Amino acid sequence: MDALRTGRVVQVIAGFYHVAVGPGETVMCRARGRLKGAASIYPGDLVRVLLFEDEPGTGRVEEVLPRASLLQRPAVANVTRVLVVMALAQPRPQSFLLDRLLVLTHLAGLEPLIVWNKADLEAEPESLALIDIYRVPGYPSVVVSAATGRGMEALVASLGDGVGVLAGPSGAGKSSILNRLVPEAAQETSTVSRKSGRGRHTTRSVRLCRVGDGWLADTPGFSRLDLPLIEPRELPATYPEFAEPARNCRYDGCLHASEPGCAVRDEVERGTIPPLRYEQYRRLLDEVIEAYRNRYR
Repeated sequence: MDALRTGRVVQVIAGFYHVAVGPGETVMCRARGRLKGAASIYPGDLVRVLLFEDEPGTGRVEEVLPRASLLQRPAVANVTRVLVVMALAQPRPQSFLLDRLLVLTHLAGLEPLIVWNKADLEAEPESLALIDIYRVPGYPSVVVSAATGRGMEALVASLGDGVGVLAGPSGAGKSSILNRLVPEAAQETSTVSRKSGRGRHTTRSVRLCRVGDGWLADTPGFSRLDLPLIEPRELPATYPEFAEPARNCRYDGCLHASEPGCAVRDEVERGTIPPLRYEQYRRLLDEVIEAYRNRYR
């Protein structure tokens, strides 16, 4: 008799769903015609699968269980943590992109982990200084080297039993980190272009790999992400170091831009909030305000 099992979708290719139904056991499935729970199925989804007894290793997805989250770009379900990977060298870390990714992580209701990769290379002092600038409550971080294995145990421990997604610019070493953690993944990696100093995109599709007690999604690289349309007053909450001083701002809903009596700007002047973080916040704030003003155009 065919058996019904619960599993996690680890990859979707051309209408076939690879579903992990147990330790080291993955089956290839098609979806039921009238699928329960969702119109589409994504990597990370928990599903109910009917295993075919007469065709071992195959089955049919009968139902998609309720999701805790769904990232649209890249499409991954039930993500709990975003591993934001930045190289300390080759290429230089892009702090404004890092801020953007951290803001997007916050808006998605997910937990970030900043991964400073390529610790085996000689980094410029400005790059190393970013490690301290981003030591912010709510922003755990780890310094690693995919080349030597430094920091990988801490990285695995940070995943727990959830689903992590790798994000960051091309060339930062996302695929190299995955190769170090999951050698059998045999991900294609690329070297940084000597001419542009940027990485070349190497990952073709999303798939989940078992790492410790959790899962890690290998996602296509990107260098820019657009912020969703939000009200400007929502942005300050995505900068956790603003929270405490913001309680002392003269006005409720202070945007920490030009309002008088802004306690956040006072902390920037004192140096307790890094000027770089504030400057990049203002850049994002201008972007959010402009998009909000033009929302009906």
